[in-house]
Formats: sequence, structure tokens, C-alpha cells
Amino acid sequence: MLRQVKVSVLMTVFNTDLSYTKRAIDSVLLQDFQDFELIIIDDGSKENNRESLMDYVEKYEDKITYIRHSNRGQSESINRGVLYSLGEYIAIIDSDDEYKPNHLSSCLQEINGLDLICSTTETIVDSDNDYYVPDKNDLTKLIHLDDVILFGTFFGRKNVFTSIDFKTRFSADSHFYEQASKLFLVNKLNLRTYVYHRNIPTSICATIKKANLVNA
Repeated sequence: MLRQVKVSVLMTVFNTDLSYTKRAIDSVLLQDFQDFELIIIDDGSKENNRESLMDYVEKYEDKITYIRHSNRGQSESINRGVLYSLGEYIAIIDSDDEYKPNHLSSCLQEINGLDLICSTTETIVDSDNDYYVPDKNDLTKLIHLDDVILFGTFFGRKNVFTSIDFKTRFSADSHFYEQASKLFLVNKLNLRTYVYHRNIPTSICATIKKANLVNA
């Protein structure tokens, strides 16, 4: 009989520095709500120390499931993680971010009467400029992070994620939220229990921002 859990936390990994991945894993394991599983989907990493990651994951086999496939992108990796999930709810965390200890419990408290929520973040930056990211409607313009939808802050009932796939595209998180809003009760909250590290220059968002501003 399959083990039942309240929440399935999904994390994709692609060439993420091992120290960041460990930080993200630890932040999930240290939640004040413990009825969860963590599913790590390795999206064909080549550059991170996979053996060390596996050694770390094996210490927590009762909580963590590790999946690996060829490089398919974050959207398809999350979709696969949903298929493996056992939880009533789905949460997401990026492998270079972290949860505050009350993230899952806060999301469970706030989702009453709703199907899907996302939230603002506590954002770690090197400068005020890091608070601004490319506008999905015009990549040469910038928009404040508080005004966008972020992958890692999603928390919702599993049927939302089985009804709608994440698409491989820029701003896949915003697209998912827009599609969900047509079928389900959704809301964006001011929780800030998700810690978003925007001061990592090799992140996808930072790379797109730099490329489009240079070419503008």
C-alpha cells in the first residue's frame, strides 16, 4: 500500500551548486509541518556532484524520493514529479531557494476555500536592481518581483496540477496561474515565507534579464 502524505514538495535540479541544493533540502526537512514527501527531479545534471547529492539524499530516504531523466526543462520535470506525487497538496521549491520553517503550515492555513495559491517572497538581493525582472509581455521592460508569479511559491490541491500541465516557455509560472484561474479558485497572497535568492548571477531569470537589456 502506498504511503499517504498531506503535501508533496517538488524540486527540480539542473547543474545547481550542491551547497544551494543542500540548503533547499534542509529548509524543507526543517518545516514545522512534517507530513510531507520531497521529490527531487534531476533534470539531466552534468556539472553538479551527483554522487555527493545521492549520498546526502540517502540519509533521508523516509522523506525524499530522487528521480533522474535527460534534460527536459523545469516545466516537464515538474509535470513528471506530479505523476510520482502521493500528497493531497503540491508545493514547489527551486533548488537554489529555501523555505522559512513555517512555509508549509502557513500555506495549509491560507488555502482554505481555495484551490491554488502563490505568494510574494522574502527576496535576497545584492542591489535594488535585483528586485526587477523582465516583464513577460515585453522582455525589454522590467517589473517588480512582487508583481509577478513565481514557480516556487505555488501551493495547491493536486487536482489543479493534474488538470493543467506546465508548458515549456518563458514565464511558465504566470501562464500556469492564468490557466488555473479559469478553472479553479486561485489567489496571490502576501506571505513572504518563501526565500527567493535573486543574487545568483547564473539563474535563468538573471540570464534572460541581462540578454534582453543588452539587446534592447
